[in-house]
Amino acid sequence: MAGPAAENKKQATQEKLGTMPVGRLLVTMSVPMMISMFIQALYNAVDSMFVARLSEDALTAVSLAMPMQNIMIAVAVGTGVGVNALVSRSLGEGNLRRAEKAANVQVFLDLVYSLICVVVGLLFSRRFFQNQTDVQTIVDYGTEYLSIVMIFSIGLFQAQGLEKLLIGTGNATPSMISQALGAILNIILDPIFIFVFGLGVRGAAIATVIGQIAATVCALLFNLKLNTATRFHIKQMLPDFKILKFIYSVGFPSMITVGLTAVTGYLLNAIYLSFSTTAAALYGVWIKLQSFGFMPVFGMNNGTLAIYSYNYGARRIDRLFKTFRISVIVGALITLAVTVLYELIPVQLLSLFNASEHMLEIGVPALRICSLSMVFGALTVVMTASFPALGRSRYSLLINILRQVVIQVAAAWALSRFGKLGPVWFSPLISEVLTLGVAVFFTVKIMRKVREEGGSDRSA
Repeated sequence: MAGPAAENKKQATQEKLGTMPVGRLLVTMSVPMMISMFIQALYNAVDSMFVARLSEDALTAVSLAMPMQNIMIAVAVGTGVGVNALVSRSLGEGNLRRAEKAANVQVFLDLVYSLICVVVGLLFSRRFFQNQTDVQTIVDYGTEYLSIVMIFSIGLFQAQGLEKLLIGTGNATPSMISQALGAILNIILDPIFIFVFGLGVRGAAIATVIGQIAATVCALLFNLKLNTATRFHIKQMLPDFKILKFIYSVGFPSMITVGLTAVTGYLLNAIYLSFSTTAAALYGVWIKLQSFGFMPVFGMNNGTLAIYSYNYGARRIDRLFKTFRISVIVGALITLAVTVLYELIPVQLLSLFNASEHMLEIGVPALRICSLSMVFGALTVVMTASFPALGRSRYSLLINILRQVVIQVAAAWALSRFGKLGPVWFSPLISEVLTLGVAVFFTVKIMRKVREEGGSDRSA
């Protein structure tokens, strides 16, 4: 049984979510995650930067692999978000047993996911690329990269789950450290495996999985040492229906949010490939650069999820609203700064990916057009991040289906009918502007209802 010191630490961790001034709490919970997500975006981009120095076909292959990687990330993130929300809400309600059960179930689910990926990676990696292109070099590069990433995906799933468990129990800084460790290790190993050992694209994949496994080990050690709210027990890992229902009811919209990028990526790759492989490679570069603006926002959302869930469970509604207001402002400012940067130095950014003259010719105007969408997208992402914690997951799901697939793909397809590549780059801007309007409508509706349900307090 835990001693008095451990119990006092557990109570302090829980009470921080409900008593610390909101501005300070948001910094404490979100800044570490914003930094770690920025580092994640950096090492994904660095992966492509090194691969691009092999050839444009290698860069295209890694770009075409993104949809499948995004599916894995979607499942890992969605499950982690669901568990994070359940753990935080359970702590807010004082239900420590349910919080601990949820943490253990997550470990089991992540093991199941990784086993499924082993099978898919072994049997279907090559076919995945053959369905997208008949350029044999791209198919070979892509198969080498994706099969390794999927077969050894246990690091990806367990790292995501254990890191989000740290966030849900008020340990955001250790979560940042574990993510940063994996990212930095990957950055260091990339050139070693790709060029020094001469493994090429396979080297990039090996460096990635080593970084993910290192992050898993680090996050596990932090949970064992610092996470006093939940403990791991083999007997508690088998899921029960109520736990699974909550995890997936909250986490499924997040799975769809991230997973829809896989669907969108696959469909848009087909559209860009109809123009050239360079256009498809450029689309992959834009996604990497876009993540620099959005990943800090996603990191902030990971921090706010625990705050929303705890205070909604504890019926401290004014704290919830103050968190929402601050996060909207911060999200807009972050992406506005990134947009200005991208408008000013597009040539330098594309040159980081060893862009050819042809890629620069089509890429500079494309990057300037696409970057205009980022502020609108960030506002939508921040607003809808609160929906799952407030029990309104279906609205988040609807908005993200519109944003990620329906409008953007439809706009890209329609614009491609003109037979020119240039207009297609307006599809992200069209999608983000229209879905922001939908997000504002539902946000006003939901927040009014939450205020009516919970009344108000003076604890902010």
